[in-house]
Amino acid sequence: MRDLTINIHHVTRVEGHGNIKVNIKNGVIEELNLEIVESPRFFEAMLRGRRWDEAAHITSRICGICAVGHTTTSLRATEAAFGLEPSEQTVLLRKLIFNGEMMQSHILHFYFLVAPDFFGMGSVIPLASSHPAVVQRALRLKKLANDVCAVVGGRHIHPISMVVNGFTRIPKPSELREMRQHLVDAWPDLQATVDLFSTLSIPDFERQTEYVSLTNTKEYAFYDGVIASGDGGTIPVSGYKDKIKESVVPHSTAKHASATRESYMVGALSRVNNNYEQLLPKAKEAARALGLKVPCYNPFMISIAQLVETIHCLEDSINIIDSLLSKGLKEEDTRVQIRAGTGVGACEVPRGTLYHEYTFDEQGLITAANLIIPTAQNVANIERDFRSIVPTLLDRPKEEIALTLEMLVRAYDPCISCSVHLLNVEFV
Repeated sequence: MRDLTINIHHVTRVEGHGNIKVNIKNGVIEELNLEIVESPRFFEAMLRGRRWDEAAHITSRICGICAVGHTTTSLRATEAAFGLEPSEQTVLLRKLIFNGEMMQSHILHFYFLVAPDFFGMGSVIPLASSHPAVVQRALRLKKLANDVCAVVGGRHIHPISMVVNGFTRIPKPSELREMRQHLVDAWPDLQATVDLFSTLSIPDFERQTEYVSLTNTKEYAFYDGVIASGDGGTIPVSGYKDKIKESVVPHSTAKHASATRESYMVGALSRVNNNYEQLLPKAKEAARALGLKVPCYNPFMISIAQLVETIHCLEDSINIIDSLLSKGLKEEDTRVQIRAGTGVGACEVPRGTLYHEYTFDEQGLITAANLIIPTAQNVANIERDFRSIVPTLLDRPKEEIALTLEMLVRAYDPCISCSVHLLNVEFV
């Protein structure tokens, strides 16, 4: 029976700081944790007392990668509280910029953070010399996705034109036509990406868990839907607290989350598992080429699911631009009637379902806020994966076990800084 101690201080190629601790004595797990060691950020506390039209801009700063996701979810929560229904044009523009952010985040993850593991390198920097065509392709795709965000949102990150009930600036038709052509021109790069990733040897590991995401019978759910579980059943977004149970653990500044089981997964693989039929044709074609069949229980396939979603988003973006151009773009009235109340917004951001809930007083000032971030929902599930995979690796060298655990954490694409939520503080 083997003794094993692993202490990885700050997993690399993830956003933020997290540690992996493994302590096994005589083949028995004594400690096996993913420690989130970032400081709590207290965004909910910062929101209290702020105006209704400041919330989206403040919460956008939670993340430089998911800024559009936080902005959109914040706007939806405020609109739900005020009883607002944005126009069809606003919804289409939000879905377009959402696609841009989804693509740029996924491309960043599977090319720059995950791919080096499969080339036996410590980062993407050596790849620039050994595989320049791959890195140049990744940079082209990343720039394209960021440009979608800039055309719609006014800048590449932290969009400035998105506001409650509309946009302060509508893209010009010429800008959308130019962007459409760039998206069409990107298909060869995405096909080459599928060809590359179909050759990678994905670790063979499966563990069934609960897969939670939004779902929508009309489309692949990113912007809108109800909460669905792979274990069955749906509930409206407004009832999210009936589904998600958060708890504090001693070794993490990020809360753990559970639903039907002890843990659950959110993110690209959960979405594909729950919503495969709503994927657009080119995305389904890519899934077949990449060997992604649903239900898929291998968390290392999250990156493959992200690639499938990237293709879906590109195809969907072209369709949205066609729809906007055919309907004609126009300036819209974004005035808002303030009222006291509570609203919940939920969107599927790159790493999973994001929830914002605000309560407003009669002046439109925030009196309470609750934010649940995708990575915080995944942390407990990663630890469950650890406990399932480590016993299968004990006959291997320590370095190989450590690398496999790091790859498993990276597969979830954690945004650790965003996940830190709240600590229980006990005064004595």
